[in-house]
Amino acid sequence: MTPATETFPLVGGITVATVLSAAAVFAVAQTGCDDPGSYRERDGVVELIGGCVQPEDLPVTPAPQLEDSPHSLPTDTDPSIAP
Repeated sequence: MTPATETFPLVGGITVATVLSAAAVFAVAQTGCDDPGSYRERDGVVELIGGCVQPEDLPVTPAPQLEDSPHSLPTDTDPSIAP
């Protein structure tokens, strides 16, 4: 093997690693988050203060309605077979 063919995989690997690292830095820089937030302990609980997550980013589970409570029977259930 010649020295040129032995160093080609090394140079190629370093080049690919450099390109991927630059792409990762670019992606993080473009996230648009000015306040990364910080973790603080209060009353024995660690909580995230600040950050980029807004309340509208979180999934919301609708509150159950009174007629949909788990302890009431559906209106179309036959009372003779009710639990």
